[in-house]
Amino acid sequence: MNMLAAETAGLSATMAMTLFGGLALFLFGMDQMTGTLKVIAGERMKSLLEKLTANRFTGVLAGAFVTSIIQSSSVTTVLVVGFVSAGLMSLSQAIGVIMGAEIGTTITAQIIAFKVTKAALALVAFGFALQFLARKERLRQYGAMIFGFGLLFFGMNLMSDATAPLRDFPPFVEAAQRLDNPLLGVLLSAAFTAVIQSSSATTVLIIVLAGQQLITLDQAIPLVFGANIGTCVTALLASIGKPREAIRAACVHVTFNTLGVLLWIGFVDRLAWIVEQLADDVSRQIADAHTIFNVANTALFIWFVTPLARFVIWLVPDRSELPSETAQPKYLDEILLQTPSLAIDSVRRELGRLGVAALHMVRGGLSTVLNGDAEALKHLEELDDDIDSLHGAIVTYLGQLSQQSLTDSQTQRVHDYLLAANYFENIGDLIETHLVLAGRQRLKSGLKISPETEEVLTAIHHEVCWAVEHAVRALTDQDVEVALDVTEAKSEVNRLVAIAEDHLSKRLAATAPNRLVAYRLESEIMEYLKRMYYFAKRVARLAAQNGDRELVAASDEQPATAEAGGATQENAPAVDAPTQS
Repeated sequence: MNMLAAETAGLSATMAMTLFGGLALFLFGMDQMTGTLKVIAGERMKSLLEKLTANRFTGVLAGAFVTSIIQSSSVTTVLVVGFVSAGLMSLSQAIGVIMGAEIGTTITAQIIAFKVTKAALALVAFGFALQFLARKERLRQYGAMIFGFGLLFFGMNLMSDATAPLRDFPPFVEAAQRLDNPLLGVLLSAAFTAVIQSSSATTVLIIVLAGQQLITLDQAIPLVFGANIGTCVTALLASIGKPREAIRAACVHVTFNTLGVLLWIGFVDRLAWIVEQLADDVSRQIADAHTIFNVANTALFIWFVTPLARFVIWLVPDRSELPSETAQPKYLDEILLQTPSLAIDSVRRELGRLGVAALHMVRGGLSTVLNGDAEALKHLEELDDDIDSLHGAIVTYLGQLSQQSLTDSQTQRVHDYLLAANYFENIGDLIETHLVLAGRQRLKSGLKISPETEEVLTAIHHEVCWAVEHAVRALTDQDVEVALDVTEAKSEVNRLVAIAEDHLSKRLAATAPNRLVAYRLESEIMEYLKRMYYFAKRVARLAAQNGDRELVAASDEQPATAEAGGATQENAPAVDAPTQS
């Protein structure tokens, strides 16, 4: 008796190790394949989600297509949560994409039902060879995808071998008999899927068990239903700490799948009869049941998007929140890091906000420095705190993004966006450190800027504001023509600077107290404005480069140290007597 118990325990341990080892290989292969596909098809996914979410029906198509590519409805739904939290997608648009994602995930079961598991190791070998021997990056990516695909099927083979002895294993036979209760099957499958966070893996395991005749088709279908509910946990976890709209998107996923299961739970036998008419193989029958379940649910609930949205808004009501600040990033969501092309696009949008914050400082900078009081100068100085905070968030996010698997073009764009963020931050620093200091020196000395001098400086300032504004637009809209306009404005800026220099030289000869000190201060203000234009021009040139156009020929710029530098407290003039420039 003890020997029999020991043999049973040994068999259980062996089966468990093989089963969970096979499941681990399956999940690793799925992750490898999904990660590579997101790199290969990332740009297309981004374009598709931007263009095909205008209404609920095109949103379904977009969700189905994207999920069929990345082979994970959980990943698609998590991305949708990220889009909603970043304000890139409305709740109504998200509902259509989530419904489509459930259709797209059925592709995995359909592929598995073809039973190409015998070629698993051949796929592993071929994918490995292609990944490590190919010279072209695109071929290496395809090799990684094939390698993951092979591991997926090899893991399925191991699970199949592990479950074969279960037909003569009394504890499992007794447990299988309890699955005649559909509700119990749904709950068990939902719990298992919530733990492993992959409905595809659960579906594969169900197909394996049914293929070994360990469970019947009527028992398998409720398990498939439960997998659709359990996969919602991933999106719920991703929505933690996100805005209310993102939480609502995750709740849509749960509500949609739960209502679908409740709708079908009483018709398991009818669904089993339908799929038995479509195919003889039980693997294909389960895959068809999965597809019919999700397609039918989408076809029904697509007409109830508005009531569904109202329900989740009632379930997750708005709460009083502090108004968003410039310093807080709006588009940078760690969820999007899973798909580099989408993360890069979110950085571009965030750079637009950083550029607008810098533009706000530039617009108010000159008048405050020339005419503002101490309080106004302090407020101008504090505006740079928001720029520094947002700049830090962007740089940190780009650092995380650089750790992902990026193509050469994506790596270059990450580098360019880092430079753009630095240029905007440099504009803010110029105003905070140098212009504000010049304004305080004006107050300390009692200087009053003449209307004529203010006029020539304002002309330069107006052109600089125009350049910064259009540089931001060129970067965020990826508009090459606007970028070229900014770079070509150099001649106009130089012309205005020449006029200002001539004016200041003539004023230097005027017989006024502290005329030399005033001249130095006014010249420094003019130089700071000119440097702001150079930073704007650099941003515009990055925008032109990212627009896949021929870069504007390099201009004769001042050395970097001259452009980025400025007056310091030590070399600033000490002004005591009031004068007018």
